[in-house]
Amino acid sequence: MFKALLLTQEEKATKAAITQVSEDQLPAGDVTVRIQYSTLNYKDALAITGRGPVVRSFPMVPGIDFAGVVEHSGDPAFAAGTSVLLNGWGVGETHWGGLAEIARVPGKWLLPVPAGLTARQCMALGTAGYTAMLCVHKLEQHGLTPASGPILVTGANGGVGSTAIAILARRGFEVVASTGRPDAHDRLTSLGANRIIDRQTLSQPGKPLQKENWAGAIDSVGSQTLANICAAIRYDGIVAACGLAQGMDFPATVAPFILRGITLAGVDSVHAPMERRRSAWSDLARTIPLDQLESMIEEVPLERAADLAIPLLAGQLSKGRVLVRVQDAK
Repeated sequence: MFKALLLTQEEKATKAAITQVSEDQLPAGDVTVRIQYSTLNYKDALAITGRGPVVRSFPMVPGIDFAGVVEHSGDPAFAAGTSVLLNGWGVGETHWGGLAEIARVPGKWLLPVPAGLTARQCMALGTAGYTAMLCVHKLEQHGLTPASGPILVTGANGGVGSTAIAILARRGFEVVASTGRPDAHDRLTSLGANRIIDRQTLSQPGKPLQKENWAGAIDSVGSQTLANICAAIRYDGIVAACGLAQGMDFPATVAPFILRGITLAGVDSVHAPMERRRSAWSDLARTIPLDQLESMIEEVPLERAADLAIPLLAGQLSKGRVLVRVQDAK
């Protein structure tokens, strides 16, 4: 038996409770992992509260990522005792996820913990950090350099935003952070933001073509915010879009695309190819200022993870990341 945060549904209402579960109940997979750390992401909070159609079948263990140690393996790439991590692939949605002491998954979904990082540090970064690096790679593959001009990061107090700021600053970019949290300004500045703007300046309807403000942007908000960003990107600039906190609609025009030649690049972290994942995690291990990780996270035990779901959705958490300590490393 092992401990898990189990989601069930009663009369279309989602219930979340810490439950003792038998390993016989685990889904199919050729690798069994003893989880040390997971995280609480926006998608997990939607699943736990039932506010979004994240979970496809019940019962379900949420948690879209985890890091831990292989206990049993039928995959020759991962011997028992190997430290591994996982992001996405539908865990926490269609396959039991990381908010439990044990997970069983296909080995092809796993990555070794990169050299230079611990399991805890991997989940302090988590899917948010991995997604942030995928976004930065999009900007750089488009040809952006620090000489190109300022980069806007929306949802700056969130996990993706916080990590993106730290990565971009470390690479020498000028970073403009957008947030609705005045109390977060000092923290965002310490991460490397050069300037901070109020998210309200982007969230209301604006002109289809606006002053060229930013060479590029990383957006986790979507909706009207993304439309305004596109309208204000400089000629031949790029926006990496990875989230929809404001909404999944896109009330924009084609004007900035055909008059300024801008690019809107979608970033998917769930089903990204393995080579892209390896590159992102390897780059995170080399780039991320590990001494700044603690300022980004709030660490809680598994028993408290569900309590933070509603505050996370409401944007009320003081830090960008929730690190869930499932069990202490042995």
